[in-house]
Amino acid sequence: MVQAITDKEFETVTDSGVTLTDFWATWCGPCRMQTPAIEELEQEMGETVKFSKMDIDQNPATAQSFGIMSIPTLMIKKDGEVVDTIVGYHSKDQVKEVLAKYI
Repeated sequence: MVQAITDKEFETVTDSGVTLTDFWATWCGPCRMQTPAIEELEQEMGETVKFSKMDIDQNPATAQSFGIMSIPTLMIKKDGEVVDTIVGYHSKDQVKEVLAKYI
């Protein structure tokens, strides 16, 4: 299962290895479309990538600190550094292709 995280947990969860954080909100239609793709990727790639999601309405500080203006936004970090950001809905295969560059 994709881990739901808070502003307080963000740096700890995403500080090592390859991580993908899905910034979303309950009212966002494209975010709801993105969720199944992320959950499937977590099943396939959970051994090599840590997947998490953050509700920006509940946890606005992290989204604000990274200048996230549109959701869904998928932030990919490697060893604590942001290496890629994907904005808007993307298919499972599209996201997997981006992740493959950092594994």
